Amino acid sequence: MRDDASDAPLRDDFVIRPAQMTDADAIAAAHRDSIQSIGPRYYDAAVVSAWASGLSRQLYVRAMVRGEKFFVAVPAQGGREILGFSSHRVDGDEHGTSVYVRGNAARHGIGTALMHAAESSARAAGAAHIDIDASLSAVDFYRANGFVETGRGEHRLPSGDAMACVFMRKTLAR
Repeated sequence: MRDDASDAPLRDDFVIRPAQMTDADAIAAAHRDSIQSIGPRYYDAAVVSAWASGLSRQLYVRAMVRGEKFFVAVPAQGGREILGFSSHRVDGDEHGTSVYVRGNAARHGIGTALMHAAESSARAAGAAHIDIDASLSAVDFYRANGFVETGRGEHRLPSGDAMACVFMRKTLAR
């Protein structure tokens, strides 16, 4: 029996797999859920709204077509709900990643497992390090996963709005 009585999955209740184009709608839903359920603890309503706007199937399909690698966490017993996702992208010489987990699935090892999948992709692509613009809500997560702060500033959202962020880097062991 679980202590917290939530419906969030336990560490062994999910599997990580490469995402497929058919996952794009579910990735968008998980992304929105993460932002809307966790983001308000760190940002005002206007920032959360701008951050969550424009998250549609096409955004992820275009990213996949451009070569961005996505990984999803799904319930081990089956089902289409995506509990969270990570991605690895290459922009010139820079490797970046992102991890988002649904609010009710947070703090159960899903984000860390997704981070490991993205890091493996980065290593396979020859990355020596990963750079990210961490949202304020994700700083502790990334720090716990070996990232160090390199500065603070603003991340420009697709809407053109800015949100406070922490620039972070992780050096990857070969």
